[in-house]
Amino acid sequence: MTTMTETASGLREFKMPDVGEGLTEAEILKWYVQPGDAVTDGQVVCEVETAKAAVELPIPFDGVVHELRFPEGTTVDVGQVIIAVDVADGAAPAAEPEAKASAAAAPSAEPEAPSEETATPPEKPKPEGRKPVLVGYGVAESSTKRRPRKGVPAQQSEAAAATAAVQGELNGHAAPTSRPLAKPPVRKLAKDLGVDLATVTPSGPDGIITREDVHAAVAASAPAQEPTPAVTEAPTPAPGPVRAPAPVVTYDGARETRIPVKGVRKATAAAMVGSAFTAPHVTEFITVDVTRTMKLVEELKQDKELAGLRVNPLLLIAKALLVAIKRNPGVNASWDEANQEIVQKHYVNLGIAAATPRGLIVPNIKDAHTKTLPQLAEALGELVATAREGKTSPAAMQGGTVTITNVGVFGVDTGTPILNPGESAILAVGTIKLQPWVHKGKVKPRQVTTLALSFDHRLVDGELGSKVLADVAAILEQPKRLITWG
Repeated sequence: MTTMTETASGLREFKMPDVGEGLTEAEILKWYVQPGDAVTDGQVVCEVETAKAAVELPIPFDGVVHELRFPEGTTVDVGQVIIAVDVADGAAPAAEPEAKASAAAAPSAEPEAPSEETATPPEKPKPEGRKPVLVGYGVAESSTKRRPRKGVPAQQSEAAAATAAVQGELNGHAAPTSRPLAKPPVRKLAKDLGVDLATVTPSGPDGIITREDVHAAVAASAPAQEPTPAVTEAPTPAPGPVRAPAPVVTYDGARETRIPVKGVRKATAAAMVGSAFTAPHVTEFITVDVTRTMKLVEELKQDKELAGLRVNPLLLIAKALLVAIKRNPGVNASWDEANQEIVQKHYVNLGIAAATPRGLIVPNIKDAHTKTLPQLAEALGELVATAREGKTSPAAMQGGTVTITNVGVFGVDTGTPILNPGESAILAVGTIKLQPWVHKGKVKPRQVTTLALSFDHRLVDGELGSKVLADVAAILEQPKRLITWG
């Protein structure tokens, strides 16, 4: 999807980019420019929040801001114009005559469908140059052009389709149906308004359904004033039951606050519901004496090799889980529903659940199984710092295999965590605190915590899940096993 258009008045319009990952909208969190401000190619003009993360959008050309189309806090569909810029004199593409010449030389080429938002003529082809890059996604090459079948001219293909539809109706059968043509924002609009796209008459090029078509379908379905019936000898049917008006729901603003569910929180809610009702969860618990691990943490903080790095119990818990996975590789897998296969992973992308002001996110450390303890400490520190700043990229949250969630930082003993979608297991770590514990035959105060491991029972049976949890506990009780088992 192109992210900019140009008007005859010298304005360039920048559209909400197609960010990929199946996302169709984003919320404008903050504008960094205002009308009248000069902007340069590559300058960040706003921050937006998708269902994955907050990202910054750079403008792909020079000029002066003419208009901001949406205020902060607005959720905008992909493809909608969000900012208009007055380009500098001479900034208009000089290759316009060449574009016209190319168009004349290839009259049979099918024009690109214009955006249903503006219904403007097709864009003139521009020479390849810098493409706007959405942080965390890279450049996505896409096109809305629909091509006729190979070997069949576009006009002949359209005529054949129309003939087939008419012939089907004459034979008393419905015309062969296909998926209605509409862009993601239009599909979302139709879904929100309860409109079946199959019933909408398209007005866009090549049979594409536009926003106006959807609104027209809504207006057409609204009850119109009934005309005066003509005089007829047929009996007038009895009036049907009158439907009572829908009740108006009100609430006391002084006693309730309603918070729209959107962005990261909306995506998280959908993912958790999907995970909970797709993967059969099993959770096992174990309480373990981690006194020796806590002593080792204090010793590592004094180690010069780890100077300046984040050293805490989570570091050794993460290392313990990685060793347990190495000893029990079957736990590191995913379920392929389409092919009915178990996909065994020979790498570990270790997810760390992080609570942020925008909601829960789970970035992961790529290839965590290959990292030394200092490298793992560095990666954990960077992951946490980036999450706190709200700068975690969507790529950092993709491809996780197993996850750790540390509920102990909130003073919670343990919980039953829900799997991150597509992953096989998640380890919850409770608070570490002094408790009376039988140690060497005597009751003594020891540092104790409770671990909970949830796993997908399609992939992991009870024996395997129990071995993984027992191995993690054994390492934390006797951290020298990091050497003997690692």
